[in-house]
Amino acid sequence: MAITASTPTKTTKDYEFGLPWPTLISGLLILATIFGTYRWYMHTYAFEVGMDYFEPIFQTYWMNLLWAQITFLAVAFIGGLYFVWTTREKDVLNISPQLELQRYMLVFGFISVVAMVIVMAISTFAESDAAWHQVSIRDTDFTPTHIILFYFCVPTMIVGIALALVWVHTRLPDYHNRVSVPLIIMFTGPLMVMPNVGFNEWGHTFFYAEELFAAPIHYGFVVLLWGFFALSGFILQCLARIKILTSLKDTSKNTQTV
Repeated sequence: MAITASTPTKTTKDYEFGLPWPTLISGLLILATIFGTYRWYMHTYAFEVGMDYFEPIFQTYWMNLLWAQITFLAVAFIGGLYFVWTTREKDVLNISPQLELQRYMLVFGFISVVAMVIVMAISTFAESDAAWHQVSIRDTDFTPTHIILFYFCVPTMIVGIALALVWVHTRLPDYHNRVSVPLIIMFTGPLMVMPNVGFNEWGHTFFYAEELFAAPIHYGFVVLLWGFFALSGFILQCLARIKILTSLKDTSKNTQTV
């Protein structure tokens, strides 16, 4: 006699998933500590020992900081890239829907952290940089605000987005063998800010000394940072995939014959 027993397959609707709050809160606390320390350092030493690039004390307090930042970010990028690449799945198309959903939640958490980085960088250091040039003499391309904003904040965004770009394309099946155009736009925007810094300082040195927010020589920063608007396109891509994963139906049954 044959007895057929049918049990429904568990769908992704039965799984609980959400933002990785411990990771998110830890990341925000680390960022707050880093940016808070930088703000204290700038407030304490910018006017005291940061007014003249040619003074030996400037080299001690500020140029050493610049070289330390560049070294740290280079090591972080190489180490992070090695970790992300070597820990990837060999067959990402076969990961479970539950794991894929959890990774999308991690992506949204990372986006929240990136948003805080942008807010901290612009509100704390970009505004300070404009104020600095309005009240002090523009001497060289290296000022306390430049060293923090252009040689730490912006490169940190570049490194973070670059690692995220590799992570997304090696961890999420929806991006297997294809490229997310919104993410590429997000990456190239901050990346091109760096050569625009050189153009901006060259312009201020030779033909445009006035330091105004609306100066034409600043238009490049505005247009390039508009690249972050591409984040909305990436979010729509993620939501489209999440809709598919969370609307799976029970289309198969386990059948056992005795």
